[in-house]
Amino acid sequence: QVQLVESGGGLVQAGDSLRLSCSVSGRDLNSYHVAWFRQPPGEEREFVATIRWFGDWTYYADSVKGRFTITRDTAKNMVYLQMNSLKPEDTAVYYCAATFGVATTESKYYRNWGQGTQVTVSS
Repeated sequence: QVQLVESGGGLVQAGDSLRLSCSVSGRDLNSYHVAWFRQPPGEEREFVATIRWFGDWTYYADSVKGRFTITRDTAKNMVYLQMNSLKPEDTAVYYCAATFGVATTESKYYRNWGQGTQVTVSS
């Protein structure tokens, strides 16, 4: 079982940057991928980015590629999402999640979730 706690959300203007943090705890983390998802108001939850805990492999949604960067610090058990050039359409509740084994962009395969942090981007 993995526990995740997000922080770092807030209200920013279009073009600004923001860094989200996810504290990760649990056993056998090397067997997990950690991902960021987001849920815009009135919409379905969508994949943003994922990173393999062991080896640093990453994958991004097309909508954030080149603007967002996912990293992890294994010494601190933290995963970060650096978000640059934010747009109003990035407004959403951002969730950190973990899945055991194979990487996936589908939320249904993630059994461990944080509580979410709100990101609001004004135009």
